[in-house]
Amino acid sequence: MQKRNVELAPPVTIERIIIRRKPGATTRGILAAGPFRIPCALGRSGTTIVKREGDGATPVAVMAATEIWFRGGRRADRMARPKSALAVRRVRAGVDGWCDAPDHAAYNRHVRLPFPASAESLARDDRLYDVVVVLDWNCRRRARGRGSAIFFHVAKPGYPPTEGCIAVAPRDMAKLAPFLTRRARFVVQR
Repeated sequence: MQKRNVELAPPVTIERIIIRRKPGATTRGILAAGPFRIPCALGRSGTTIVKREGDGATPVAVMAATEIWFRGGRRADRMARPKSALAVRRVRAGVDGWCDAPDHAAYNRHVRLPFPASAESLARDDRLYDVVVVLDWNCRRRARGRGSAIFFHVAKPGYPPTEGCIAVAPRDMAKLAPFLTRRARFVVQR
């Protein structure tokens, strides 16, 4: 019996994720990714083309997905490690944070806690950061005060506004994560 060479198709990815504001709701949106249409939460100040640190707005921009952080753990209420082509890193409580101090050299970067400047912990007690996709807003050419920690993360029930991030239900995060690669672009439209 002769063996046949079978070529496997490359894995399916989604390279363009479009986020539009929901009509009549400045803090809610619709995320379109391939065949998916998913409700999402946006910043408490809606969207903006002039992003500033602490303004609570989601930047109108094209942002690459760079890596995933996940809380995980043994608790049954935490999400499982996401399956993704992106680098996936486990959040360590009391260790992993994100600097949001515009005057610090580590502004808008992962930092080790405790940290001498203002930094948010990635190990939150709520489920928001069970899975966090880091978006490259203000990362390559960081500008002081242009905004930090713009993430794609898990939403609270009912999709209340975020501090400027894009958030979806846990089941939708689990659905999308396997399709994300470094080529994925989150396109927030006005």
